[in-house]
Amino acid sequence: MQTFASLPPLSLYVHIPWCVRKCPYCDFNSHEARAKIPEQQYIDALLRDLEQDLPRVWGRIVHTIFIGGGTPSLFSPEAIDRLLSGVRARLPLDQNIEVTLEANPGTVELERFRGFRAAGINRLSIGIQSFDDEKLNSLGRIHGRAEALRAAEAARAAGFDNFNLDLMFGLPGQTVEQALADMRNAIDLGPTHLSAYQLSIEPNTLFHARPPALPDDDSAWEMQSRLQAILAAADFRQYEVSAYARPGYECRHNLNYWKFGDYLGVGAGAHAKITDASGITRLWKVKHPNDYLGTAGTPGSIGGADKLSREHAVTEFMMNALRITAGIPSPLFAERTGLPISVVTRSLHEAEHKGLITWNTESLRPTEAGFRFLNDLVALF
Repeated sequence: MQTFASLPPLSLYVHIPWCVRKCPYCDFNSHEARAKIPEQQYIDALLRDLEQDLPRVWGRIVHTIFIGGGTPSLFSPEAIDRLLSGVRARLPLDQNIEVTLEANPGTVELERFRGFRAAGINRLSIGIQSFDDEKLNSLGRIHGRAEALRAAEAARAAGFDNFNLDLMFGLPGQTVEQALADMRNAIDLGPTHLSAYQLSIEPNTLFHARPPALPDDDSAWEMQSRLQAILAAADFRQYEVSAYARPGYECRHNLNYWKFGDYLGVGAGAHAKITDASGITRLWKVKHPNDYLGTAGTPGSIGGADKLSREHAVTEFMMNALRITAGIPSPLFAERTGLPISVVTRSLHEAEHKGLITWNTESLRPTEAGFRFLNDLVALF
């Protein structure tokens, strides 16, 4: 039986599923907007969805909100304002809440960013991916270098002193020097946070059906290691596998995921993780926007729900917590899984023997080798 001394921090994830064009590498629940987006209808559905979930989290404070997609910046500032006003009316929010909106170049301009800021967004995450027009074209992006530069500059001009730029490396035909040039461009734009992901080929994507020629593993590893050196020299600290931040600007929403916190998920295909006295439940909403619009706020909107077994709770905790470079306090295992750390002592000793972690009763941290071979480390649990 799992026993929880206290409940984890609670976040809210809001999914907006539409985009201008589906990128060939994307396996997210996103859908091309072939007609006018039903913006107001979808906001109504999100708020009905949230109301349905409220009994699961009565009295709990929301510490972060993340509006992802798709391309949430396709929605008007007025719609985002109505969404956030509806959230405030239904849930108690931390007075220092972090509220992030994902935005893509080509869908934003200065006045739109100002509107998002006025609505209550205090952190932006801008999907740049590259500053190279040829590489952006190969990724199916709707923007070019000029739009990418304007988006970052508009974020700063609109008053956002906390924004992330997403970059990818290991792109089709990309050289090491091209990857480094992208990162230098990003740093010059003055973000507080940078995400750097290696392009991977995922099932059910166009790239999976027609794979492009990607850099080999040695080149990709050289890109990653040299990117890390450039970021460190610019005072960006790597705090997670793909995330780098200036001191104090780590993404609190994502850290809650990695520390196995709780979160509500509203929107088409959104997932949730909720802890209560009976254990940990994962649930998700129906994926297709039309199905969601027709069922939001009713039991028909629930795509499925699972109570996590002890074994799955252990695996998921380790899979998330070991992504954090600084490690975690050892007592967090019991706090978030409801299980004594003794259930994984054997695996911890094995990982320690293999040089993949350092561990004692106070802290648990992946070594440099453990971080590099994270899949091998997680497999031990």
